[in-house]
Amino acid sequence: LQGHSGRIAATAWNGHILTSGSRDKSIINHDIRARNHLASCIKKHSDEVCGLKWSNEGDRLASGGSEKQLYIWEASKMSSSKFLHRFTDHCAAVKALAWCPYQHNVLASGGGWNDRCIRIWNTQKGICIHSIETKAQISGLEWNRHHKEILSSHGYSTGEDQNKLCLWKYPSMTKVGEFGNHEPRIINLCQSPDGVTVVSAVADESLRFWDVFGPPTTGTSMASDLQGLFSSRNSLIR
Repeated sequence: LQGHSGRIAATAWNGHILTSGSRDKSIINHDIRARNHLASCIKKHSDEVCGLKWSNEGDRLASGGSEKQLYIWEASKMSSSKFLHRFTDHCAAVKALAWCPYQHNVLASGGGWNDRCIRIWNTQKGICIHSIETKAQISGLEWNRHHKEILSSHGYSTGEDQNKLCLWKYPSMTKVGEFGNHEPRIINLCQSPDGVTVVSAVADESLRFWDVFGPPTTGTSMASDLQGLFSSRNSLIR
């Protein structure tokens, strides 16, 4: 699929639409069913588009840029390049993005080394509802689909969270666990379709699989049983 004039830094699927973000500052929606696949092209970011994530319902797209800005787009209006919200609270590139699986309008975003903050947004009202400062660059975010938690992956830091995975309770954003001690830094994070396993992509070209979240549990408690969950499968793919 062609269309960009610079490197592609982020991609996100939404059904038959593949969305890509590039160093050329553009976002392109590709309809993979069509020979002429370019469905729409947006140019609002003033620097590289380094983060993309479609909402679980497929009606909204979040895009983060190296210029420290976060945009929220409505799928029905993307062809006009009209955004729903633009947030400028982060102090570094916005690469890590994750939509909450049980609150439709809630989005989590993570900033780079000069920011080091996880911010929780209400995209309906266009406001930040929570912000927590970590001690490292945030390279990835994944919500726990079965319990009210969010997992963050970290890279560069001068502090103790460097190259680690951290688990946070939501909505208090209290840290309930940290593990990993990757070397070198973690550059991305992804979750399996069943919501149990996460995989961290590391700068040494390896993938590391983790049983972090655990299976769904019955009962009213939303707390995770941390013992036994923070275990690597020791599966490295190069």
